[in-house]
Amino acid sequence: MRAARYHGPGDIRIESVDEPTLDSPKGAIVRVTHTAICGSDLWFYRGESDRDVPSRVGHEPMGIVEDVSDDVVSVEPGDRVFAPFFISCGRCEFCRKGLHTSCVNSGSWSGANGGAQGEYVHCPEADGTLIRVPDRHADDEETLRSILPLTDVMATGHHAAVSAGVEAGSSCAVVGDGAVGLCGVLAAKRLGAERIIAIGHHEDRLDIAEEFGATDRVSERGEAAVDRVREITNGGVNHVLECVGATSSMETAHEVCRPGGTVGYVGVPHGMGEGLDLEPFFRGNITLNGGVAPVRAYAEELLADVLQGTLDPSPIFTKTVDLDGVPEGYAAMDDREAIKVLVKP
Repeated sequence: MRAARYHGPGDIRIESVDEPTLDSPKGAIVRVTHTAICGSDLWFYRGESDRDVPSRVGHEPMGIVEDVSDDVVSVEPGDRVFAPFFISCGRCEFCRKGLHTSCVNSGSWSGANGGAQGEYVHCPEADGTLIRVPDRHADDEETLRSILPLTDVMATGHHAAVSAGVEAGSSCAVVGDGAVGLCGVLAAKRLGAERIIAIGHHEDRLDIAEEFGATDRVSERGEAAVDRVREITNGGVNHVLECVGATSSMETAHEVCRPGGTVGYVGVPHGMGEGLDLEPFFRGNITLNGGVAPVRAYAEELLADVLQGTLDPSPIFTKTVDLDGVPEGYAAMDDREAIKVLVKP
């Protein structure tokens, strides 16, 4: 089959690789019809995180089940499915408590499982990982485009909002205007937040934030952004969604959070140097809550809202490419020319 492989910073190639095989008793082979390039993919693309060279890439698969092992009961060949960025079994201690990202049988989509930015993937834990799309929606391209963000960024934004304690009537701030931050705005709106302040540096992205439900937009940088949020909220908000993962974004998060408030963090940590200074959180009795999003735990409730037409994160896709266009897609996201790239192998 053909798949995208990483060959070093700035070097993504579409190459012929071995097709994954059905080698697990609970597994499935999925033909990928839709996938995406993630903001977290840019860290290895920019050389800011380590990755094997060469290695297959991609972790947001949607497609058609081609084959299943005898023990699989939840899906069958021909089903349309999507999957979280983590493979999980659904039966261990952590899956049962909704923490699928700590599954003792977890796996990734790269390596022998194929890489989701390719033509096929192998899922060794089909029943615990794959989510079936009802037949009546299985070929509706508009609906599928709205479902695809549930593999990662929409569920991650939702995790930020839940971790921050957002509920009906809340006032909150969202730090970051990437795909996760924009989905955080959408999630806060879905949970009933009354005031949502989007903090970012790109006016076109803040336009989407407003479309998603942001009531205020703050485009200033650094301390100017903090001063602006404090000014319009009379001292800050009780709920902050940190959707970047950088030292500067975490500092902004605690500086716009009122004493006694909560920061829900989902940004992949990077650039932390010697670590995060917890003193401001300590002094302000600010709760820090979050981590890597257990996408599988949120999948059904978010899917239900997409299917009934009350949730649509698809505007985050501002560029669509085929498999040969994946290298171009990485470059577009790296250059901030695209928010998130949809890939249709």
